[in-house]
Amino acid sequence: MPDAPGAYALLIEVSRPYEPPIRRLAKRRLAAGHYLYGGSANGPGGIRARVRRHLRRKKTVHWHIDHLTKAFGVAAVVAVVGGNECAILEEAGRRPGVRVPVPGFGSSDCVRCPAHLLSLTDELDLASLAQGDGSVVLA
Repeated sequence: MPDAPGAYALLIEVSRPYEPPIRRLAKRRLAAGHYLYGGSANGPGGIRARVRRHLRRKKTVHWHIDHLTKAFGVAAVVAVVGGNECAILEEAGRRPGVRVPVPGFGSSDCVRCPAHLLSLTDELDLASLAQGDGSVVLA
């Protein structure tokens, strides 16, 4: 993983119906299936530090996505040096059957996106989301 700033996407395989314990998003059950989460990493350590945190199962819950990564882990990652998570999600959202399962999930500070979590009908080819130079895909 690059230690530069940019964006990343996490592929999460939810193996059973799951209701994240998030008060603001109460009663939002996720069906079993594949989900894509887009985030940014512009702080110290860049993408490497942020993704490393997401990969840990033992962590303090800070973001919405922490509930899913603690419960189910991360199946795959794409990192885009200098990228933008909203652009990654817009690209993924153009695929047939991709939808927003929980409005507001992961996007409480974003005015552009309805959510930063997408539900996928099939496992998405993460390499197709990598844009420009410096993209890294890990399965």
